[in-house]
Parts: sequence; structure tokens; C-alpha cells
Amino acid sequence: MLTSSTLLLAGAFAAAAAPPKIDDDQAIRTAALDYIEGFYAADAACMDRALHPELVKRIFRKEGGALRLDQMSALTLINRTRAGNGLADKERRADVQLLDRFQSSAVVRIDATRWVDYLQLAKVEGQWRIVNVLWEMRDGQ
Repeated sequence: MLTSSTLLLAGAFAAAAAPPKIDDDQAIRTAALDYIEGFYAADAACMDRALHPELVKRIFRKEGGALRLDQMSALTLINRTRAGNGLADKERRADVQLLDRFQSSAVVRIDATRWVDYLQLAKVEGQWRIVNVLWEMRDGQ
């Protein structure tokens, strides 16, 4: 026969075994940090975890007097991470600020060492993933 103390004890074990629930704001921050810290550490798995497979990362660059829009895919960004492109940054600034969130969408700003990223994230199948990035180099970079 189960007593109330037995049920309490069973409930305590079940609660202890369950992983802690991460709120959406923390999950968004984790995705953003996986992206920037993964880049700096050449951790392609970390970068891959943060990105939606159809991500597009864009930057406007001045070429002569005209602006040119360059872009990278998720695969290009993962491959550049794997190749160690972020290892050249000896200073590793990774300030993450959640700017806005509504239901399954969010916008995050990352102040990195040499650039600023604006990330758009979506909650896809229960996971926050980066779907778009618009970025700019800091002056003098």
C-alpha cells in the first residue's frame, strides 16, 4: 500500500531526475552564445546547434562608392568556424543582449570584438535557432 510519504519520496526522486526547465529567454541567450563562442573557439558543433539550416547571414560592404550585399549560408558559417576563422581574435568580446521576444520570435544583439550582429531567432520544434543575421564591422575594421 502506498502512503503519502512514499508518494512524496517518489515525487522527489522524479523531480531530481528531471532536467531543469530552461526558460525561453535563457534558451535564446544560450543559442546566441553557442553562435559567438562557438565561432571564437572553432567549435563547429556548437555553431551548428545554434543555427537553423536555412540561415542567411548578410552584410552591406562598400565597394568603391557603391554598396554590395554579401551573404553566407549556415553551411558556410559552420565551415568557417570549423576552419578556425574565429581563433585569430585574441580579444573575445561576446556581449549578448535580448532586444525583443514575442511568442516564437526573438531579436538579439551581439557586440563582438570586431563587429556587431543582429540575430533573428525562431523557436523551431521546441529549440531556439538563429534564422537570420545582419551584421556590420566596427569602424576601422
